[in-house]
Amino acid sequence: MLLALVSVVASAAVLPGAAQAAEQPTVKLSKSQAGTGGSITVSGDGWRSKALLMILICGQAVPSRGVPGGTNSCANADGRAVTTDTKGRFSKKLPVAEPPVPCPCVVHVATVTGAKAEADAIFQVAGHAVEPLPAEESGGRLSVLTDTRLEGSSGLLTWFGAPPARTLVFTVGNVGTSDIKNPVFQVGTSHGVFAPQWEEQQWRGTIAPGKKARIELPVELTGGAHGDYSVSLKYGGKVLAEQPWGVGRPWGVTLFWILVCLVVPAAVFRIGMALIDRVRPHRAAGRSVRAASSRLRLRLPEVTLRLPGLRTAPPEPPASSTLPWFTPDSDPGAAGRLSAPHDDNSTTPTRKGTT
Repeated sequence: MLLALVSVVASAAVLPGAAQAAEQPTVKLSKSQAGTGGSITVSGDGWRSKALLMILICGQAVPSRGVPGGTNSCANADGRAVTTDTKGRFSKKLPVAEPPVPCPCVVHVATVTGAKAEADAIFQVAGHAVEPLPAEESGGRLSVLTDTRLEGSSGLLTWFGAPPARTLVFTVGNVGTSDIKNPVFQVGTSHGVFAPQWEEQQWRGTIAPGKKARIELPVELTGGAHGDYSVSLKYGGKVLAEQPWGVGRPWGVTLFWILVCLVVPAAVFRIGMALIDRVRPHRAAGRSVRAASSRLRLRLPEVTLRLPGLRTAPPEPPASSTLPWFTPDSDPGAAGRLSAPHDDNSTTPTRKGTT
């Protein structure tokens, strides 16, 4: 019973290490050598489930040292992307292409998003130049001691399209034999499967042999950037670390354009209706004024006749007021009207004398 218990405990102690070894990603090639224009089948196991991987042929690299020149020493145009299955396996056909630098070459497989993982397999491009790897510089050498991380957060302006910014924080140690003064690092940002865009940044300070230093370098993307990005750190031509960076979409910009599409047509419509309202009332008012003036003209004579204190001239008689059987000469009252006025009490002399 005691032996059985000890065996169970021993197996439990061994299983984590075996599981960890099984989780190490691996790469296998159908051919170890092929010429340009041909193709090989690249398969792998032990990768993360449903992980997006990038497969490249890179020069000046060996599995023990990785790819010191980064993706700049790889045939990026002929690379292939593949997604692992639920068990972390994949198989993909890769065309053979010459890398931009001489061999020794490897088939480099690395994750595009999420936690960093990579693996290499030795491969020879037939007919491609082969040169020895550059010797490692003696003296001071930097090595990343802790995992890199991005510190900071996006503000309100980033939500409206301002450039996202973070601070790349890492700790390096001098594993060489001499001091390193004011080291110059290269910080690169890449989007998806594209090669990083490198920018030199100098850190002010001195790192003595066997000492370490905490370094902070600013990282900034272009305005409106969103999606899955990767931040790489390189020193002395060697990539020291990579850090994924998921940048959210600037929804404020989308909201702004939605409001513009809604507000501008509504404003144009309101302005048009206001202009129509300013033109239409004048015509209606003109018609109402003309109608009121016509009604006033029709009722004015009647009103003036009814006003008590207003005297009006009598209407002129019509031209045909004289009776037809009278003429101006035969009118009986015409002679009386034509004679000069006189006094009835005065005497008129006659031939017979005064009466």
